[in-house]
Amino acid sequence: MKNHLPLLAVLAMLAFGCNESSRTVSDSDENAAATDSTNLQPALQSITTTDILNYTTVLASDAFEGRAPGTVGEDSTVNYLTRQFEKIGLQPGNPDGTYVQNVPMFGYTAQPKASFTVGGKTINLNFPDDYVAVSRRFIPNINIRNSEMVFVGYGIMAPEYGWDDYKGLDVKGKTIVMLVNDPPIPDPDNAAELDSSMFGGKAMTYYGRWTYKYEIAAEKGAAAAVIIHETGPTGYPYEVVSGSWSRENFDISNVNKNMDKAAVEAWITTEKAKQLLSASGKSLEQLKAAALSKDFKPVPLNATATFNIKNTLREVESKNVIAKLEGADPELRTEYVVYSAHWDHLGKDETLQGDQIYNGALDNATGTAGLLELAEAYTMLPQRPKRSILFLAVTAEEKGLLGSKYYATNPLYPLNKTLANINMDALNAYGPTEDVIVVGFGNSTLEDILAEEVTKQNRHIVPEATPEHGSYYRSDHFEFAKQGVPALYAESGVIARNQPADYVQKFQENYTANDYHKLSDEIHNDWNLNGAVEDLQLFLRVGYRVANTDTYPEWNEGTEFRARREAMLNAK
Repeated sequence: MKNHLPLLAVLAMLAFGCNESSRTVSDSDENAAATDSTNLQPALQSITTTDILNYTTVLASDAFEGRAPGTVGEDSTVNYLTRQFEKIGLQPGNPDGTYVQNVPMFGYTAQPKASFTVGGKTINLNFPDDYVAVSRRFIPNINIRNSEMVFVGYGIMAPEYGWDDYKGLDVKGKTIVMLVNDPPIPDPDNAAELDSSMFGGKAMTYYGRWTYKYEIAAEKGAAAAVIIHETGPTGYPYEVVSGSWSRENFDISNVNKNMDKAAVEAWITTEKAKQLLSASGKSLEQLKAAALSKDFKPVPLNATATFNIKNTLREVESKNVIAKLEGADPELRTEYVVYSAHWDHLGKDETLQGDQIYNGALDNATGTAGLLELAEAYTMLPQRPKRSILFLAVTAEEKGLLGSKYYATNPLYPLNKTLANINMDALNAYGPTEDVIVVGFGNSTLEDILAEEVTKQNRHIVPEATPEHGSYYRSDHFEFAKQGVPALYAESGVIARNQPADYVQKFQENYTANDYHKLSDEIHNDWNLNGAVEDLQLFLRVGYRVANTDTYPEWNEGTEFRARREAMLNAK
């Protein structure tokens, strides 16, 4: 799970009410919406808090050792999920007759040392308190000495916006330093708002994702790419980065051993960045202001960087787990709706005293439990849907969406016959809500179906409150979206039923501060899973609609994934 925090700022959006979308659905979709409600009732009623808690309790138990890929915890998790899918009565999801898809990866544990030199003086960096650095190259030693450092603003090349932070600078062999997120460019007519014509306004584009910044750095030939961490625009504290990057990480294996990646990818804290810039005679605030202009040019820092990374490497064959409910219509059963959730978490840290296991109860034992519960619910239908339903539990989300990336680029079933992905990344543990948040609001016609189905629960849709955090790019649905498959990522909102107005905000703030990616993400006595039940029932309704509709869901005009989907379907 890549956490984002729903805030009460979304209250201002309630003016949308149930009219948040002006789009309409087709007559055929309206017919699908009229499906006999008695057909769905056995499935809806089978979804219970008891089942969700039972599944979560097993997956988040110490016996599963934090469910890290490539460990005995993975073996336990994969075996458990396979047994449950078999017990539920679903077919193996892999056409080879198994419930698994092998995902070839390699694990790398970095032991970095780093320093900056400015004006003959050395600034030492303490790992992981001041910085984290990794090399995704499948080689044991990486050495960069006295690499010239240059600040490249937001590190973005976006010709459609007339934006180029590099301005033709040759950065081969250099260490580039850049800001996280998109440039927050003020609206020229209202400085209190962001310019909606540039980088999505308030919403983050893919240019703002840290993954993009490393990708363009590699393309440009930079030796090292360093992102300055700031909690506000990043959307999570530095400890989330340091906690994830300072242990074993993974990437998908390829023939070139990732030699096309930058040799070093790193983050530094805001405090350490300010120290570096101050020693260079610069100011972080001044550089941030300059970086908001199309006229920005890279700024030499008159400093050098030295990195030494010792990589402990191993090859790992991890696994996605997949099960199938075959559709009832002989002509449509070769078309698919995919539900997904990631089974992995952060594993076990044997260097710690006392508790060593990152149980990942909310993130994402609950989502995986929800996947099992939905799978069981579909088997309770008196009449199966026309199309087939896939239940995909993916590996290595916490390591960079690797399991979903592997499936989306090596699909077991054609993506041009995959109608939709519905993703679950941490279920609601704070009780029923009046609203449903759509992450990446406005992307696809899946929201039209969702908008109709939520009214049956006396709920309504609202956009996410913090689109600038780029949450749509931070969970497994994104890998489907990148390949063109319409993907829905929705979750419970912030207006809790029969609770104080700030109830959900306090729950989320407490979770983010105290439990997210920490040892304390365990089952808590104050959990209320009734909201999770409502959400799973909603996801069942939406998936069932899609599996029976006469029309494929579509990306909306202006969405960056629409062209790829159209090309895919036209090539059928």
